[in-house]
Order: sequence, then structure tokens, then C-alpha cells
Amino acid sequence: MATKKFKCKVCGYVHEGDKAPEKCPLCQAPSTEFEEVTEGGGAPAKKGLDTNSNVYTVLYASVMVVVVAFLLAFVSSSLKPIQDANVENDTKGQILTSLNIDINGIDVSAAFSEKVQDMVWDGSQLVPYEGAFNSTYGGLIKEGILHVFVAQTEEGVKYVIPVTGRGLWGGLWGYIALNEDKQSVYGTYFYHESETAGLGARIGERSFQELFNGKPLFAQPGSQRIDLSVVKSGAAQSELEVNGITGATLTSNGVDAMVKDGLGAYAGFIMGGPSGDNAVACGARSGHCGKGKGQCGEGKGHGKCGQGECGQGKCGQGECGQGECEECPKRGTPACCQNNEVEQN
Repeated sequence: MATKKFKCKVCGYVHEGDKAPEKCPLCQAPSTEFEEVTEGGGAPAKKGLDTNSNVYTVLYASVMVVVVAFLLAFVSSSLKPIQDANVENDTKGQILTSLNIDINGIDVSAAFSEKVQDMVWDGSQLVPYEGAFNSTYGGLIKEGILHVFVAQTEEGVKYVIPVTGRGLWGGLWGYIALNEDKQSVYGTYFYHESETAGLGARIGERSFQELFNGKPLFAQPGSQRIDLSVVKSGAAQSELEVNGITGATLTSNGVDAMVKDGLGAYAGFIMGGPSGDNAVACGARSGHCGKGKGQCGEGKGHGKCGQGECGQGKCGQGECGQGECEECPKRGTPACCQNNEVEQN
């Protein structure tokens, strides 16, 4: 077996043997001060992985990335039910806010369940929505799935319609609550993705949203378009106009387009849809009450047949829009359309 050499790090003495001496014969340094000397003159190579090598650095970084990614995925998966519940609760709070309900300090989920029913407009009537609650509606509206939230309030039935649009820097969304006659606004809620703080972001403030309260949707009964507009700040001159936000013209224009296009997507419901469970569509498309009994003049029936109204006149009084209800049972007696028929009063 080859003899090893051990060098004293204190005085440089070199010892030959199987192991270092207990003491250096020159300086009396203990054996711990000796190091083995290789043939090249340096310290022997260390066994195992060199922590100073590039291979060690790459392996260490790779392992850490995998471990951290796994932990993040696990935490995200574990928290997803809570996150989804919070998003759902926030959306319900936005809908309640559009109904002028102060959600501070209340159980939002319980209040929503008590006051609001999620419905879908199928083109002729509202039907209960049976699926999971949605937190976004832009894609659904494009697909023709039109959600309407029917709310029972102290001031009567209200209809909340989700709307989406585009601002200066990103997406806009909101909810517009209509009164039972669907001719005027009861309340609104708007928010944004990334509008400028202090400017466009002010659409999320109640002071701006409340400017819409009580505003009519149409310039005159029977109009085929949404006339409610957001105009330049300070330029509003009629009850159909809402002042935009100073210094945020593009965001204000986005809200204007969102209101018009959003409500326009629900034109069938707003202009001709039923307001009650037993009412039927009246006049907006066919100009008829029921199945032709009590014809509505020239197709201008945009009122509630179920309440004896059709267009600008009264079916029961022989007047309807600009024509006459030729088959009204009795002149002077209101007629009602229910289940696609005019009741014989």
C-alpha cells in the first residue's frame, strides 16, 4: 500500500505514513492541522457532487422550480372552491347594488337568494335558469343566452340586465336594473378592468352610477332603439342624457356604447317581452295582441297586453296604436291577452 503524505499547515512539516501524526514534531500542532498531500502537491479531490460546478447549479435550480410549481398548484387547487365562492358572492353583490341595495354589513348570498331569481329569456318568455351561477356574461350574450335577474323589491318587480363593453384600456361590465314597465332605469352598477384612476375608473363610483336612476330608455313610446345616452361632461340637456366623466371621454363613450348595445341585445325582452308569468309578447314584432284578436293598429303594440295596454292606446277602449281593436268584446271594457288569447270580459 502506498505511503501517504501529510503536511502541517502551521509550519510546513511533511509527514509520511498511513495517517497524520498526533502532533507535529516541529511546532507541536495537533493532527487536525495536517492535510493530505497528493502527488500534484495540492489537497486531495473531494468525494461527491461539487457544489461549485455548473451541473450542481442547474440541477439545484431545476429541482427548486419543480418543487415550488407543485406547491403553488396544490395551494391553488385547494383554494379554488373558496376563490369561486368569493367571485360568485362579488357578482351577486354587484347585482344587488344595481338594485340600489346597500350591501355593506349584510349577508349578500342570503339577500340575493331572497330577493333575486336568475332567469333566461328564450325569445318569447322568461324561464328559470337551472345551471351553475355565472360570474361573467359577455360570452353568453354573444351566444344568445340572455340572463335576466328578476328581483322583488319594496317598489315592485325589477329586471336586472347584464351588459359588457370596452373602455380606454380594457373591458367594462355592469348591470342595469329596469322598472317593471321596462321603460326606465331603476338603478345601475358599472365597473372596469383597468381604467385610469381618478378618471375613467370613476364609473365604479355610486355618484356616477346614480345619474342613471329614473332615466327613460326611449324618446317616445314604441321606439325601436335605445335612446338613453352618455354625453360629454356638462353637455346633458334632456332627461335622456347622462353627463359623462370629465377627462375620461373614451371611457364615457364606452359606457354609452355598453348601455345601448347591452340593452339592445335584449330588445325582444324589453320592447315586447312579458312582465308577468301569464302575459304574452305583445306587438313588438307582429303588432297583434294574442292570435289576432284585437289587432294593434299598424304594429305599434309595445305595451302590456296583460294589463289591458297595447302600444299607445287601450285595447278595451277600441284604440290601439294608430288603429283599432276590431274584435274587442266590449268598447270601454279593458281586454287582456293571456295565454295567447284576448279574454272575453
